[in-house]
Amino acid sequence: MSEVKCIATRDSYGNALKELAASGADKLVVLDADLAAATKTGIFKKDYPDRHFDCGIAEANMICAAAGMSTMGLVPFASSFAMFAAGRAFEQVRNSIGYPHLNVKIGATHAGISVGEDGASHQCCEDFALMRSIPGMVVICPADDVEAKQAVKAAYEYEGPVYLRFGRLAVPVFHDDSYKFEIGKGEVIKEGKDVTIVANGLMVAEAIEAGKTLAEQGIDAEIINIATIKPLDEELIVASAKKTGKVVTVEEHNIIGGLGEAVCACLSEKCPTPVKRIGVNDVFGHSGPAKDLLKQFGLSAENIVKVTTEFVK
Repeated sequence: MSEVKCIATRDSYGNALKELAASGADKLVVLDADLAAATKTGIFKKDYPDRHFDCGIAEANMICAAAGMSTMGLVPFASSFAMFAAGRAFEQVRNSIGYPHLNVKIGATHAGISVGEDGASHQCCEDFALMRSIPGMVVICPADDVEAKQAVKAAYEYEGPVYLRFGRLAVPVFHDDSYKFEIGKGEVIKEGKDVTIVANGLMVAEAIEAGKTLAEQGIDAEIINIATIKPLDEELIVASAKKTGKVVTVEEHNIIGGLGEAVCACLSEKCPTPVKRIGVNDVFGHSGPAKDLLKQFGLSAENIVKVTTEFVK
């Protein structure tokens, strides 16, 4: 059996930007806030230095500069850590990008608990909630390298504001080249009849592993990858809920305002279904090795199995 390749989606982001430019995306420009080595936009900068703009530690200014560039026909990707891109610069994102509905893409890396040793100040588990609240903002959190690269390309081709969340931690690559990402569309990774597990980002790989263990226990779980949190693939969510009758959501985000609440809002209106949310339980993180923290906060295949088993009984 071949070894599973693991790649951090922040690396996917940097490589995708470079590949986009090489493919003829002449309107593409990239902005960063003194973090090009960490966000991996430095990969793009190495080959296209005249199209990469380091704005320094001034995220609000960077967002406004990106907004201005978009009005001149360019397609800017403004990049920083999620805590700063979605958090510190929220007002600028709302008023300078969201309100005029400008064609700016926000590439946010180092999101969630898996930031690890950087600690609570950098472990942004509120970005989905913040970005979902902005009218017209598309919110995407890809699960692996293949999906992340395609999401960057799709964001470039999409006319309007897009928030993309990437991670620091290397995660398994489970998609192959036949996979096709589409904004607003979910993916049924495994069909099942007893319970639906909806996940995104690095939690998709954990959900897949959980599904294998649940199968050994006689629980047939349907595994769905929802990379686009907004707009949500409501048709897919409702169809699966009707089939299984119970839904578990899994996200590396506060259970308030993220994927879980988006799914609950959808189902409460269109197909009332019992839902169990797995995520960060309205607490801040703390410093530590990423994998240890994910286990501690219940963001693991083991805990998905535990919660789902108790839920299905």
